[in-house]
Amino acid sequence: MNIIGLDALIFGVDDIQACTHCLRDYGLQPVDVDSEGGRFEALDGTAVIIRRADDARLPAAIGPAPSIRETIYGVASVADLEAIADELGRDRLVTRGADGSVHSVDDMGFAIGFQVSIRRPYSAPADLTNAPGHAPQRPVNQPGINPDMQALPRTLSHVVYFVPDAAKAEAFYKRLGFMTTDTFVGAGPFMRPAGSDDHHCLFMIQTPPHMKGCEHFTFHMGSGTEVLLAGRRFEQQGWTSFWGPGRHLFGSNWFWYFNSPLGCHIEYDADMDKHDDAWQARQAPLSADNSQLFLFTSREKWFPSGPPPKQA
Repeated sequence: MNIIGLDALIFGVDDIQACTHCLRDYGLQPVDVDSEGGRFEALDGTAVIIRRADDARLPAAIGPAPSIRETIYGVASVADLEAIADELGRDRLVTRGADGSVHSVDDMGFAIGFQVSIRRPYSAPADLTNAPGHAPQRPVNQPGINPDMQALPRTLSHVVYFVPDAAKAEAFYKRLGFMTTDTFVGAGPFMRPAGSDDHHCLFMIQTPPHMKGCEHFTFHMGSGTEVLLAGRRFEQQGWTSFWGPGRHLFGSNWFWYFNSPLGCHIEYDADMDKHDDAWQARQAPLSADNSQLFLFTSREKWFPSGPPPKQA
């Protein structure tokens, strides 16, 4: 089952306008957006989709609106869709969309869907680094940054669930070919599907049952610089920082989390580790020291200033 990664996340919301403003300001491109919702795409076509919480097309909610209503994974081929349908059909209801997509629920009650991936090729510049002791990447006389440089979400990276039984949830996704890359002991696993070498596209955190839902989602940016730049621009639009900017230990990815009107946090990330089947999963207790290598704090004023001293 060659699951490539996330193609889309679908939310049922109670304020279409606020969610539209949030996703636009975050940097996603609106597609067919109206008063009933719409699609917001990254450069490769992966997306967040919002609809009114009472939209009959949505799967049943697992909590009050706003909330995630379905997680859509992209697969490599129709044969992968059939393998997933066969596997899930052993012990749960499976339905098919008009486009051949496969839909069901996981063991925690989250609605999940699978489709032949809609990801499209795209071109975006790399963040070239000049470092002493290594051949320069950026040519002579080419500035590395400018105030108007692009910093747009490139591809849907990962989603994080609060779940009441992380071990049971992990076992379910292993049925679909997911592998555990690392684990926070007492919290839950970071997992990647067979068709991806990203450190994770799914992380699950053990919580009391009443907290079940989406904690956050994120899109990959092109670099740590882009995380900082996009996050600063998002903050200047009036969105409130929740955690970051900083850099995680597990996954090594840069991060910056914000509050959002979607019922979860929204993150920028970049520069995630890559893994293959030779990787040996690590374990560590969940703590601030183990979840972040460093964390920035902002400073309004970084230089001495003030009125001239009073004359005697």
